[in-house]
Amino acid sequence: MRTFPTSGRKLISVAAVSAALLTAATASVAVAQEPASQAPSLPAAFTEAAPGTPAERLIVGYKSGAAEAGSNTAAEADAKAKGKETGEDVDFQRRLGTGAALVDLGARPSAADVADVIAEFRADPQVAYVVPDRLNTAKADPNDTEYAKQWDLFEATAGMNVPGAWNTTTGTGVTVAVIDTGYVTHSDLAANIVGGYDFIADTAVAVDGNGRDSNPADPGDYYAANECGSGIPASTSSWHGTHVAGTIAAVTNNSKGVAGIAYGAKISPVRVLGKCGGYDSDIIDAITWASGGTVSGVPANSNVAKVINMSLGGDGACTSATQSAINAAVGRGTTVVVAAGNENDNVANHSPGNCNNVISVAATSRTGAKASYSNYGSLVDISAPGGQTSTGTANGILSTLNSGTSTPSTESYAYYQGTSMATPHIAGLVALMKSANSALTPAQIETAVKNNARALPGACSGGCGAGLADAAKTVTAVSGGTSTGTTFASTSAVTIPDNGAAVESSLVVSGRTGSAPSALPVGVDITHTYRGDLVIDLVAPDGTAYRLKAASSSDSADNVTTTYTVNASSETANGTWKLRVQDTAAQDTGRINGWKLTF
Repeated sequence: MRTFPTSGRKLISVAAVSAALLTAATASVAVAQEPASQAPSLPAAFTEAAPGTPAERLIVGYKSGAAEAGSNTAAEADAKAKGKETGEDVDFQRRLGTGAALVDLGARPSAADVADVIAEFRADPQVAYVVPDRLNTAKADPNDTEYAKQWDLFEATAGMNVPGAWNTTTGTGVTVAVIDTGYVTHSDLAANIVGGYDFIADTAVAVDGNGRDSNPADPGDYYAANECGSGIPASTSSWHGTHVAGTIAAVTNNSKGVAGIAYGAKISPVRVLGKCGGYDSDIIDAITWASGGTVSGVPANSNVAKVINMSLGGDGACTSATQSAINAAVGRGTTVVVAAGNENDNVANHSPGNCNNVISVAATSRTGAKASYSNYGSLVDISAPGGQTSTGTANGILSTLNSGTSTPSTESYAYYQGTSMATPHIAGLVALMKSANSALTPAQIETAVKNNARALPGACSGGCGAGLADAAKTVTAVSGGTSTGTTFASTSAVTIPDNGAAVESSLVVSGRTGSAPSALPVGVDITHTYRGDLVIDLVAPDGTAYRLKAASSSDSADNVTTTYTVNASSETANGTWKLRVQDTAAQDTGRINGWKLTF
């Protein structure tokens, strides 16, 4: 990064920025808002050109009827007027291709200076939006040496569009419990591993010399021919839980190995599978403990998971015992993601893929068709890449492993296939979603994953859920909300007392997923004989107030019939919203005729 000596501005080298890689960084910001009486307080994202760097320029969009929208002279005069009001050096620079004005704030303004100027523009009813002129940089692929082989993350045909989500979130702050074979030490995972537990009570299954304990290390699950049943051939150790964990949260941008889908998240290994498998009783306790429930004789979980991955299954109906554990986990706010199974059969015949309150995951091949082995059916919720190694090893899912055929040896990487591999793709996506919007419930998460899936590019007979999960689209949908044109309105009249206390009109928003939009239209219909007396706020369900209009002694017109736009992306959409209005001066009367929110 170079510093231009005459202005002190930070510049990006032209050679370092590829137009093809630049991302649209401009976010919608609340507009047509007037500043509160005290100094404005804005989130850093609205005042910064880059993290920690206050914006030195603003992009101002004027409403179509404003003189500033078409006249550079008018835009220049407006910039100078705003600068005079705030005590800052604000200059019109040029007109952008969209018609917006680029204004300069002078060398090295402080965050408070930027906030002051933004507030002044927002208070102008002729301004449609004002946003910082952000710095963009080339977005390279992760530098993990095997990333190019992870078609499941990025390929256009049947990848899950994961890189597009990383600009928003990497899963930071979320713990995923991998209920599986445990964890064998791997340097491409170690930094993202937190405490787990070994729930295998039967020492013959555990093969680690003891029963339940706080060490979820995977000693290997190999077995000899016929040891797990007559006619069942011998098998080497699978290191299955480590492979699953790597797909979810392998350390990324560390110049080695593979990239994890939610590489900012943490993995809590919870061991339930050993030699020949694992018992429902252990799995039920693991579900309970991982989600923050109490299990007799087991210490409280200090790494409660908001996502559980279960790449496991057995035959038969979902038992009441297993369903009860799942329901309790979901009730505690944990999303449970499970494999549909690998029998090329209806998932209705296989548990826990047929349980309620789970996200049941089918597997797709590199062509986007249902993998030949994957279960299917109406109980499948979503599909994700699971691989198809019969068409070539590289068409499987590459992740972290160990080279030991029985006990642990050196760390390695390997291609696997299965709904076991598809499931952590969705668990990783859920971690990204929870990191982007911690208020999401398991039900909202499932709905968002389904609603933002894309059609399978290949064939599926029997039912593959809502389609192929799309990480970028899903994360975008839950991060700031998107407008679908759904309107919630209040038509009950509320009298506004003359020079009196504030009054409120309420409406209830329901049936939405995630956050409110970043550009939430607020339609207001108020009758008043001197609207300059009025102070108007939008009050979110959590009590946060957004100033729509401040009192102004120079505004002598009648009535307020207009639509304001508010950045409500930090608010949960569902809940009771209020329009708060106060008359601050004597001699004029009015009423709230109605108002509406459009989501």
